Amino acid sequence: MEETYGVTETGEKGAVVVSLSGEIDVAAAPVVRERLEAAAGRAEALVVDLTEVTFIDSTALGVLIGVHKLCLGSGTSIRLVVSEPRILKVFEITGLTDLFTIDPSLADATRT
Repeated sequence: MEETYGVTETGEKGAVVVSLSGEIDVAAAPVVRERLEAAAGRAEALVVDLTEVTFIDSTALGVLIGVHKLCLGSGTSIRLVVSEPRILKVFEITGLTDLFTIDPSLADATRT
Protein backbone atom coordinates (compact mmCIF):
# COMPACT_ATOMS: atom_id res chain seq x y z
CA MET A 1 0.00 0.00 0.00
CA GLU A 2 1.32 3.41 -0.94
CA GLU A 3 2.08 5.84 1.87
CA THR A 4 -0.13 8.92 1.79
CA TYR A 5 1.88 10.89 4.33
CA GLY A 6 5.34 12.25 4.93
CA VAL A 7 7.48 13.00 7.98
CA THR A 8 10.66 15.09 7.84
CA GLU A 9 12.81 16.62 10.55
CA THR A 10 14.97 19.74 10.58
CA GLY A 11 16.46 22.18 13.05
CA GLU A 12 15.25 25.75 13.17
CA LYS A 13 16.47 28.44 15.61
CA GLY A 14 17.18 25.99 18.43
CA ALA A 15 14.03 23.91 17.94
CA VAL A 16 13.52 20.50 16.41
CA VAL A 17 10.92 20.87 13.66
CA VAL A 18 8.99 17.79 12.58
CA SER A 19 7.03 18.51 9.42
CA LEU A 20 4.10 16.29 8.55
CA SER A 21 2.41 16.16 5.17
CA GLY A 22 -0.48 14.42 3.48
CA GLU A 23 -3.03 12.30 5.33
CA ILE A 24 -2.17 11.82 8.99
CA ASP A 25 -4.47 8.99 10.00
CA VAL A 26 -4.51 5.59 11.67
CA ALA A 27 -2.08 4.22 9.06
CA ALA A 28 0.43 7.02 9.66
CA ALA A 29 0.03 7.16 13.45
CA PRO A 30 2.72 4.61 14.47
CA VAL A 31 5.45 6.26 12.40
CA VAL A 32 4.37 9.77 13.40
CA ARG A 33 4.32 8.78 17.09
CA GLU A 34 7.78 7.23 16.88
CA ARG A 35 9.31 10.25 15.13
CA LEU A 36 7.66 12.82 17.40
CA GLU A 37 8.55 10.97 20.60
CA ALA A 38 12.17 10.63 19.47
CA ALA A 39 12.36 14.34 18.62
CA ALA A 40 10.74 15.35 21.90
CA GLY A 41 13.27 13.27 23.81
CA ARG A 42 16.21 15.31 22.54
CA ALA A 43 14.79 18.80 22.13
CA GLU A 44 14.21 21.76 24.39
CA ALA A 45 11.60 22.95 21.91
CA LEU A 46 9.54 20.84 19.52
CA VAL A 47 7.61 22.36 16.63
CA VAL A 48 5.17 20.14 14.72
CA ASP A 49 4.56 21.70 11.32
CA LEU A 50 1.15 20.67 9.94
CA THR A 51 1.21 23.17 7.07
CA GLU A 52 1.21 20.44 4.40
CA VAL A 53 -1.32 18.16 6.14
CA THR A 54 -4.44 17.55 4.05
CA PHE A 55 -6.31 15.31 6.52
CA ILE A 56 -6.01 14.47 10.21
CA ASP A 57 -8.07 11.92 12.13
CA SER A 58 -8.75 11.22 15.80
CA THR A 59 -5.90 8.70 16.00
CA ALA A 60 -3.44 11.37 14.90
CA LEU A 61 -4.93 13.84 17.37
CA GLY A 62 -4.38 11.23 20.08
CA VAL A 63 -0.74 10.93 19.03
CA LEU A 64 -0.30 14.70 19.32
CA ILE A 65 -1.94 14.71 22.77
CA GLY A 66 0.37 11.91 23.91
CA VAL A 67 3.43 13.78 22.66
CA HIS A 68 2.17 16.92 24.42
CA LYS A 69 2.05 14.97 27.71
CA LEU A 70 5.54 13.60 27.07
CA CYS A 71 6.83 17.13 26.45
CA LEU A 72 5.21 18.43 29.63
CA GLY A 73 6.89 15.68 31.63
CA SER A 74 10.33 16.38 30.19
CA GLY A 75 10.20 20.18 30.18
CA THR A 76 10.14 20.40 26.38
CA SER A 77 7.98 23.12 24.88
CA ILE A 78 5.72 22.11 22.00
CA ARG A 79 4.06 24.26 19.35
CA LEU A 80 1.99 23.37 16.31
CA VAL A 81 1.99 25.17 12.98
CA VAL A 82 -1.43 25.06 11.31
CA SER A 83 -2.24 27.30 8.36
CA GLU A 84 -4.93 25.28 6.58
CA PRO A 85 -8.39 26.41 7.78
CA ARG A 86 -9.88 22.89 7.50
CA ILE A 87 -7.18 21.44 9.73
CA LEU A 88 -7.41 24.31 12.21
CA LYS A 89 -11.16 23.73 12.43
CA VAL A 90 -10.51 20.16 13.64
CA PHE A 91 -8.45 21.57 16.53
CA GLU A 92 -11.13 24.17 17.29
CA ILE A 93 -14.03 21.68 17.25
CA THR A 94 -12.18 19.26 19.54
CA GLY A 95 -11.11 21.99 21.96
CA LEU A 96 -7.44 21.30 21.33
CA THR A 97 -6.77 24.98 20.67
CA ASP A 98 -6.94 25.27 24.46
CA LEU A 99 -4.26 22.61 24.91
CA PHE A 100 -1.78 23.48 22.17
CA THR A 101 -0.05 26.69 21.22
CA ILE A 102 -0.89 26.96 17.53
CA ASP A 103 0.93 29.32 15.20
CA PRO A 104 -0.01 30.21 11.61
CA SER A 105 3.55 29.90 10.27
CA LEU A 106 6.88 28.26 11.03
CA ALA A 107 8.42 31.72 11.39
CA ASP A 108 5.93 32.54 14.15
CA ALA A 109 6.51 29.21 15.90
CA THR A 110 10.30 29.61 15.96
CA ARG A 111 10.40 33.29 16.81
CA THR A 112 12.55 33.88 19.88
